[in-house]
Amino acid sequence: MYKVQKLLVNYKTLEEFKKFKEYGIQELSMLEDLQENIIDNDSESPFYGIYYGDKLVARMSLYRIDGNYDRYFDPPQDYLELWKLEVLPAYHGKGFGSALVNYAKTYNLPIKTNARQRSSEFWEKMGFSSVTYNPSRDRGENPYVWYPAGVAEQEPVEKEDGPIKETDVSSSDL
Repeated sequence: MYKVQKLLVNYKTLEEFKKFKEYGIQELSMLEDLQENIIDNDSESPFYGIYYGDKLVARMSLYRIDGNYDRYFDPPQDYLELWKLEVLPAYHGKGFGSALVNYAKTYNLPIKTNARQRSSEFWEKMGFSSVTYNPSRDRGENPYVWYPAGVAEQEPVEKEDGPIKETDVSSSDL
């Protein structure tokens, strides 16, 4: 079992993240997120990672989303959004990614993530399932979700003339 820890928002972590950018896909880069948090002097880090020795080998971002914005889970509630899960290539297949996901599950809140290409097998192995695609909600993403006990997929909201479109929601509804 690996120890997952909250990563500090500091320049040492920024240097560790640069190692991931060298190997990862640009969409996985957390450098910009971390730099913004350093600039804003944010003490609440959304970043979690696993060190092997003194080297950061796996990391993720984990954000709590307010239940008022829940369009995935029934009953609507706060949920976690897991972003940018990445394990350095030399450490693949050793359980680091699973340890991060299992850590997120300990919050016992529903979890949403966007599966990258060729990652659906991993997410399914971790107990996640794809949601029924909703073009106005998902906008080209490939959401996978994990449901704790008592939680199910939210049914799409239908209007008399079909699904709600983004243009049907006013700013006062947000």
